[in-house]
Amino acid sequence: MQKAEPVAIVGAGIAGLTMALCLARHGIPADVFEQADALDEVGAGLQVSPNASRILMELGLLPALEDVWSEPDSIALVDGRTLRSLAEVPTGAKARSRWAAPYGVLHRASLQKILLDAVRSEPHCRLHLETRIAGDPAAAVGEAVGRRPSVVIGADGLWSQARTAIAGAGTVRFSGNIAWRLLLPRAEASAYLSADRVTAFLGSKAHLVAYPLREIDGFNLVAIVGGKPAGAVWTGKDSRERRREFAVAFETWHPDLHSMIESAASATYWPLCTVDEGAWHNGRDLVLIGDAAHAMTPFAAQGAAMAIEDASELACCLAECVDAPAAFGRYEQARRARISRVRKRAAFNRFAYHARGPVRVARDLVLALKGPEALAADLDWLYGYGASGRQKA
Repeated sequence: MQKAEPVAIVGAGIAGLTMALCLARHGIPADVFEQADALDEVGAGLQVSPNASRILMELGLLPALEDVWSEPDSIALVDGRTLRSLAEVPTGAKARSRWAAPYGVLHRASLQKILLDAVRSEPHCRLHLETRIAGDPAAAVGEAVGRRPSVVIGADGLWSQARTAIAGAGTVRFSGNIAWRLLLPRAEASAYLSADRVTAFLGSKAHLVAYPLREIDGFNLVAIVGGKPAGAVWTGKDSRERRREFAVAFETWHPDLHSMIESAASATYWPLCTVDEGAWHNGRDLVLIGDAAHAMTPFAAQGAAMAIEDASELACCLAECVDAPAAFGRYEQARRARISRVRKRAAFNRFAYHARGPVRVARDLVLALKGPEALAADLDWLYGYGASGRQKA
């Protein structure tokens, strides 16, 4: 592609801002369009695994991340009823050594701000707030800036408007699960929550992931349970009816965890939706990344990481290919197998985390037979993606 020609990016979330910075590294200017008048990231905590942090390092963002995030020493799997330790994957310094990049946890808003500050200070990037791009994205961008772009990148999330302009694109579907977010100050958290690790408490009907957030001197909790769809929204307000449904899933859990969940002052929930397999581009001038292309359930904690990987890969393709259609084809070829494998891992984790009866017993036995190093090796394909000497698959 001609590097002097600006690329248009629809959406200024983690995917869109990372996309702009990745393009800038290749000397490609970008206009980023966001319909909101301010960038307020929805959500709470975020796990940034080495496959994503490696790309953020390449963008020069590691010092800013280290100022706000924590690098837990391990990821632990724990029985939610008995609090018995099932398995542990070493992270912290060992993540940096094994996967050549850190494993960090932070508030989503902190990552959003770091990306936003970098975009605003990058001469190749221009941010356009309060600018809605709908219908024909290229035409809408042309109206907004007086120039029709040769490439539009849809980075506008699960309910993507850009996706509606692509024939054969995937359909949004409710997964059957609801995620609850809770933020707890350290003083209100259970003694079983550790500031040195990410803990996944497992149960037959639900699981709960907890990890520290330096920004609030407390913990981020994400509880995932079966539930009914809540409509086309990211978040829902807490209510007595919803809270009762939520509490039932944890009624057989350890009393300390159950009490902590029930007593949380506030919580938000959102339906976990996915985007089916479908077209990611129109073969001419429009392509999707991140959740807009392939939203998946969070059972592998890879949603944001896949968007960051997409941005890096697509930027390389646009820089190296002669035209947009060629770049789109190469991008899709590089990413389809990767996304499919991560989806399968998320589906496996859901099965394993929510196992019951004989399957739960078998799961616990298998985990007991595997040591920390073996469990870490099982993640080399995921966390080592893009590292020198490792396969990108």
